[in-house]
Amino acid sequence: MANLQDNYLKELKIYCWENGFTPEPARAERLAYFAELVTKKNEKMNLISKRDVNSIIEKHVFLSAYITKYIPEKSTRFLDIGTGGGFPGIPLAIMRPDLRGVLVDSTSKKISAVQEFIDKLKLSNVIAENDRVESERFKENYSDTFDLIVSRSSVPLIILFRYALPLIKEKAYLLAMKGGDLTLEFKKAETKYKAHIKKSTIYELAYKPTNIRNQKGKKLVLLELQK
Repeated sequence: MANLQDNYLKELKIYCWENGFTPEPARAERLAYFAELVTKKNEKMNLISKRDVNSIIEKHVFLSAYITKYIPEKSTRFLDIGTGGGFPGIPLAIMRPDLRGVLVDSTSKKISAVQEFIDKLKLSNVIAENDRVESERFKENYSDTFDLIVSRSSVPLIILFRYALPLIKEKAYLLAMKGGDLTLEFKKAETKYKAHIKKSTIYELAYKPTNIRNQKGKKLVLLELQK
């Protein structure tokens, strides 16, 4: 199976090289190994969509690693809401060993898989939690803890805000990967939570060679929040 990992590593290097993004070799190898772990596990359970398996590097691993370029410098602790198969939390933890993180999902089978990945990748800077972020237990354990909230789940921004506010420190950032037209979703969130948004930026996640003009409509929302 080393062959699969080798192929993933080659593909990952092409995406990184084309986009002027250069992870350290050991980190790139870990990312490729993670892709292999997810692919194998996906045969037994649905961590990523079946049609995405052949493009796991582009759609999941590369993109999750690539967004680390946008993480604000002062970040120290992050929460990945609705991590699913470990995206973007595990690539983020690989790329930024200086950050400490919690990967949370309400589906126990998914979190078991994520825990297995964390163990196999020997990641000491993240933990996996099987919970709902809005649960009283989770809020009690993690109130005022995080200065970075990340998510690539389909949860609307307005809900992400509601989840994030009890869990963030006085100041924090929300980094959400989204697709399609965000105008309405953004407006709703902004209207309700205006007082908590210090600054907002939406980046077009264009990348070479397969999404040069961002025809895939991938976006990254970065919000600076205050309690």
